[in-house]
Amino acid sequence: MNKRTKAILSLVTTLVVSASFIGCGKKAADESSKPAEKKESKEIVLWSHLTEPEVKEIDKLAQEWAKEKGHKVKVVVDKSDFQAFLQAANSSKGPDIMFGIAHDNLGTFHKAGLLAEVPNGLIDEGKYSSKSLFDACSYDGKRFAVPVAQESIALFYNTDKVKEAPKTVEDLVKVGKEVGFQFDINNFYISFPFIAGNGGYVFKDNGGSLDPKDVGLGNEGAKKGYEFIQNLVTKEKLMPADLKGDIASGNFKAKKTGLYISGPWDVKNFQDAKVPFKVATLPQTDGKATPAFLGVQSAFVSARSKNQNEAWDLVKYLSEKSSMPLFKTGNRIPVLNDALNSDEFKKDPYSQVFAEQAKSNVPMPNIPQMQAVWGPAGNNLQLLTAGKTTPEKAAEQILKQVQEGIAQQK
Repeated sequence: MNKRTKAILSLVTTLVVSASFIGCGKKAADESSKPAEKKESKEIVLWSHLTEPEVKEIDKLAQEWAKEKGHKVKVVVDKSDFQAFLQAANSSKGPDIMFGIAHDNLGTFHKAGLLAEVPNGLIDEGKYSSKSLFDACSYDGKRFAVPVAQESIALFYNTDKVKEAPKTVEDLVKVGKEVGFQFDINNFYISFPFIAGNGGYVFKDNGGSLDPKDVGLGNEGAKKGYEFIQNLVTKEKLMPADLKGDIASGNFKAKKTGLYISGPWDVKNFQDAKVPFKVATLPQTDGKATPAFLGVQSAFVSARSKNQNEAWDLVKYLSEKSSMPLFKTGNRIPVLNDALNSDEFKKDPYSQVFAEQAKSNVPMPNIPQMQAVWGPAGNNLQLLTAGKTTPEKAAEQILKQVQEGIAQQK
């Protein structure tokens, strides 16, 4: 190959390579000049059963999310009954999200096919105060809701009458006879700790799945609990058999009694009445923590929602941001450890105790069969405290009536 040929080949090669770079540069320039693909803006509808002041706080957070994500959010205070929600959810008028609903209603919504399963990895459970919170939001071992806040009952005591809260149920009776002890005794929700503390239970929990065929309200532990409840009235004469919750609350408020069992909803009433009081966890039973029912305000996404990804993203955002706003506005007990450990929360001595009691609690059953429990349990407690039945007979009747009620639901 002569020098002339080599020179020509070299020139051609240079031109080809140069053209390639020019082409690439032009292509890159064309790509960069294209307008970015516009993200579709969606409207997410959220209904809430929380109070109006609380919903306003949720709305503020929801609008922050909407601005950040480029979507719209419509937040509605929902005061309708659940039947109305079921009808709306099965139509085009239903919400994408239900926020702040008591977890024990989840079974009804699940039965109606309205609960979307929580996506894997959406929530970091390690940030929450207990596994029970997620058990409360599960059904048949699957997660269908996210915990938002929690509630429990505890023991109120008048510090002018009681210097130190009773540590055991035996102490509770002893001190109660000295200073007065009353509560809504025929209310199964309030009396349940004395049943559960002795080994009674509503439905057997098989690793997060409740078995409605295994009812523990007629076992030996339950009988022992019924006996304790009956004795508070018939033997110890601490309260009348027909005592109602508002009367018991009024007597503590009027400083007529020194001990009272209730929840955080009574705190402000007693503060306003200038009652000198503190709150303590429930006294121990046989050396162990006495469990009450755990209530959880939860959030779920409707299975009918056409905006699943966006709805769950908003639920995640709200669940992470709403703890302190709901605590400040509605005295809701947080479920996140960072909120529970915050200086602001620790300044409230009452809420800290309710949160501590919640750690020992068992979730209120969230399956539809729970509706068959309230009537028999309440009715037999009334007979029990009135001395018209025995603990053994009450256990037998409650078990029988609950089982019959469940059978009728099918």
